[in-house]
Amino acid sequence: MAIPSIFLNLLFPPPSSLFVTTMTVVGFSSLTNAGYKEIKGQHMQYSKFLNVGVVEKEKEKEMKLSSKNGMLLFYAPSFLVGLTSFFAFPHEDLRFGLLVSALTVHFFKRVVEVLFVHKYSGSMALESAIIVPLSYAFSTATMIYTQILSRDVPEPLLDLKYVGVGLFIIGEIGNFYHHWLLANLRKKGDKEYKIPKGGLFDLVICPHYLFEILAYVGIASISQTLYAFSFTLGTIFYLTGRSYTTREWYLSKFGDKFPKNVKAFIPYIF
Repeated sequence: MAIPSIFLNLLFPPPSSLFVTTMTVVGFSSLTNAGYKEIKGQHMQYSKFLNVGVVEKEKEKEMKLSSKNGMLLFYAPSFLVGLTSFFAFPHEDLRFGLLVSALTVHFFKRVVEVLFVHKYSGSMALESAIIVPLSYAFSTATMIYTQILSRDVPEPLLDLKYVGVGLFIIGEIGNFYHHWLLANLRKKGDKEYKIPKGGLFDLVICPHYLFEILAYVGIASISQTLYAFSFTLGTIFYLTGRSYTTREWYLSKFGDKFPKNVKAFIPYIF
């Protein structure tokens, strides 16, 4: 896959791999399409969007599992992919080590949040509990594999890996903090949704998405491969759609009680 020469200042040359090329196109396309479908009301069936836009007959037939088990299934396989990579490829360079560390830490944090931070009250469609973890695991493995294929080609002229580490740390801390705020909205046994407050929730309804995007931009900057940046761009499109529909959901549920100045996930803008 050829890319304009100007981008070679920022990226490794794409490897001559049909698999990586296919995954780059498919990953970006599927994430972008998922974001578009979110805006159009065709949601991934988990969290507050379970059964939204699903007809009654389909609700009765649909297999479900608990939200906590489903979310654990979301993240655990990708954490194991990252962890296994340390042992499978022990002699790679610093950039590879930083990338695998960031991916492993990211999904380990999510597993810890599922087990000890978030409070769950509902269920999740089995279809989502299969599609999402497969997507995460394949994208994590592909990002690591692409980095291995890039080890014998010239480094990009502009080295972004340390900038990436900084962005990743800020993104992970900000994401965790706002997840903690969300979890503390509910008291023990409370199953009702509330309008989030504190941190950047006073400006946007999905600051955790904003910081998750920042973490992925950090990961892509550590990697500096076309696949990593295309996956990150696709993730931005998906979370943009998800945050838009999340704001619409809060508006429909809380009406005039929801502050109109609170945007979706970019303060003062969107």
